[in-house]
Amino acid sequence: MRQHSGIGVLDKAVGLLHTIAESPCGLAELCERSGLPRATAYRLAAALEVHRLLARDDEGRWRLGPAVTELAAHVSDPLLAAASGVLPLLRETTGESVQLYRREGTSRVCVAALEPAAGLRDTVPVGARLPMTAGSGAKVLLAYSDAATQKAVLPSAMFTDRVLADVRRRGWAQSVAEREPGVASVSAPVRDGRGAVIAAISVSGPIDRIGRRPGGRWAADLLAASEALTRRL
Repeated sequence: MRQHSGIGVLDKAVGLLHTIAESPCGLAELCERSGLPRATAYRLAAALEVHRLLARDDEGRWRLGPAVTELAAHVSDPLLAAASGVLPLLRETTGESVQLYRREGTSRVCVAALEPAAGLRDTVPVGARLPMTAGSGAKVLLAYSDAATQKAVLPSAMFTDRVLADVRRRGWAQSVAEREPGVASVSAPVRDGRGAVIAAISVSGPIDRIGRRPGGRWAADLLAASEALTRRL
């Protein structure tokens, strides 16, 4: 649930950032998803673009801008510090996009991401908020979530509680064309020093390249990266 500060224009601007973080969109879709009038949505988005908090892609859709990543880089976060020494090697090993997700309520948020230098890639912007109803990262985070969160998410999920039990048993999850058509992924839990799952680390890419069983190909490397993250925390 979004918080309200009592400063209307600030709440609306932050709401737009969250809306666009979920997925890039043009003005018409932005108005529909945010519930703001066209003139208000455009004025706020244009102002956020001036401050580089938003940018436009080749199709003219708004997406999160570079200032979001720049600001995030100044946040002291042990998980992100650990990831900076692990994600580059995982990307080099797999040649695919790699991400780190945290759960926030019934959503997951991409807190770190790296992409391959060339070729087709699965781009997930840092700060993107994704549903917990599809994708290997969602399965991992939900598998280790509390019962109330699982009860809230599972009725609309593309997987069942039996799938979550399998994730806990083997220690990783995979998905094929769940979150995005043509994209496959494999994810593993990241644990803190007490053994609690605090994040999910993922490898994703085009099905044509990563295959329809990405776990068989990359699970071992992913689990090694997950263990390396835990050791650094």
